[in-house]
Amino acid sequence: MINTLAKVFLNTEKTYQKEALMLVKREGQYRPISTAEFSRRVRNISAGLRALGLRREDKLIILSENRPEWVMVDLAAICLGAVTVPIYTSLTPPQIKYIINDSEARFVVCSNPEMWAKLEVIKPELPLVVKYIMIEDLAPAGVLPLKEVEKEGEKLNQQNPEEFEKIALSIGPDDLATIIYTSGTTGMPKGAMLSHYNLVSNVQALRSVIEFTNKDTALSFLPLSHVLERMCTFAWVYVGATIAYAESVDTVAQNLVEARPTIMVSVPRLFDKFYARVIDNVLSSSSLKKKIFFWALKVGRKHAQKKINKEKISFWLKFRYRLAYKLVFSKIVEKTGGRVRFFVSGGAPLSRDIAEFFYAMGILVIEGYGLIETSPVIAVNRLEDFRFGSVGKIVPGVEVKIAPDGEIWARGPNIMKGYFKKEAETREAFEDGWFKTGDIGYLDKDGYLVITDRKKDIIVTAGGKNVAPQPIENTLKTSPYIANAVVVGNHRKFVSALIVPDFDKLEIYARENNIAFANRQELIGRPEIYEFYLTEMDRLTPHLASYEKIKKISLMDRDFEIEAGEMTPTLKVRRKIVEDRYRNLIDSMYAE
Repeated sequence: MINTLAKVFLNTEKTYQKEALMLVKREGQYRPISTAEFSRRVRNISAGLRALGLRREDKLIILSENRPEWVMVDLAAICLGAVTVPIYTSLTPPQIKYIINDSEARFVVCSNPEMWAKLEVIKPELPLVVKYIMIEDLAPAGVLPLKEVEKEGEKLNQQNPEEFEKIALSIGPDDLATIIYTSGTTGMPKGAMLSHYNLVSNVQALRSVIEFTNKDTALSFLPLSHVLERMCTFAWVYVGATIAYAESVDTVAQNLVEARPTIMVSVPRLFDKFYARVIDNVLSSSSLKKKIFFWALKVGRKHAQKKINKEKISFWLKFRYRLAYKLVFSKIVEKTGGRVRFFVSGGAPLSRDIAEFFYAMGILVIEGYGLIETSPVIAVNRLEDFRFGSVGKIVPGVEVKIAPDGEIWARGPNIMKGYFKKEAETREAFEDGWFKTGDIGYLDKDGYLVITDRKKDIIVTAGGKNVAPQPIENTLKTSPYIANAVVVGNHRKFVSALIVPDFDKLEIYARENNIAFANRQELIGRPEIYEFYLTEMDRLTPHLASYEKIKKISLMDRDFEIEAGEMTPTLKVRRKIVEDRYRNLIDSMYAE
């Protein structure tokens, strides 16, 4: 029975021998890493770490961008019974210091000199760390190159080839596998303790409702520090699927075409940007091309709705859809590599309009829901059983109930062991054995879970009306002229918004309309631009109730930043920090 991550690894190396278990970009092209090479390196790294003194329950930090070695180090430590603690590469040195010290980590693995620079400034304040290891070869004094760890491990494995498997099989399903720190939208980050079976049970639950196999190729670009990408990586390893690594977030569009994945996991922001780019290209094309595109989209939406409703599709509609696909959709699908079976969206709500847009073109984006504390998936749409606007049905083995105030509670084998060294916070997170997610939602009559917002984010207007900001923000971000948006109005007479323009698009609009400006500040200060955005608000939100309508806006001259503490590493806005930091700007919208 496969009930630990160590057994997942052992099963994969025996069952899924293939030439390209992983693909990594080197010297301008994707090159394969076979199962045999992957297996050998994990075993050697594991033995090398053991030789350096890493023991069961010791904590090991991984501070690295996505790459094969991230997964190799992770499994190498996990197969020793050690506990890996991932850190986002975007975090600042003080944030990194907090996680290393709070987790009581003894080993730190970083990827390159850039990551080492962050560690070097805080090294004197990391009293428990005994070993620093760098994945790349240019390791400074006092830092071991990973290849040296592997060399030492290879010798030990040759001397005692049975030891790795003996240790791996001694690990139990309830043993701690990882501590993942929450991104801290409110307060300090907390370390969620996830056991081997927390993660394995989630992999197996997903495998039972969504088909993915050793024939699939998944493009990995969402940070492996993100619990969804991490769990999905274990899922791909579990079935022997090929994992191709994007070079960076900026190269995803290029890497999609090169790696030609069948699956990709992402957050909604990527789909928002893809949609905005397509619409922007269409709007800047000739009137004939525009007509053809919007005709094709209308046909695609009608075809998609028939499929969703499981209605018979007429010959005439099939013919028009094939024509629309050939003339329009095929060119867009080619930009994803042309082989995608489905995308997965998680981490934040996906706009229903965006999901329907992709499906009209023949690309299914399945949305799911979960948290770090739930390993992470609680619910997910299926390939043949989905409902846009929902996060799908509850996965097998997990139970959900809706509390009297609308909060979603969950229990099951995927629920964390608790927060590391935080007993009071752990007690507060549970009620009668149910984990309180902090999200508001409901189960519809067919069992699909619908998320309305975060419990702490709900805006209560001065008139006592409840407004969920996230769905409104997601709608606003479908505009090619809006990069980000934060809806505000708690205890106020009406709802307003802080809007971050997409300045590339806005500057083109200004020039085309003869609106003079010298810089961004001057541009967003122009009354014509303000009126343009108010019109855009009305265009995007005709469906909102009167009390949900955005009455006033403030245009920002820059986006919210991770480094400034305004966004989490998963690109969620820290609402409280933003509202505090821009208090004067927000107050000015209500000055009258």
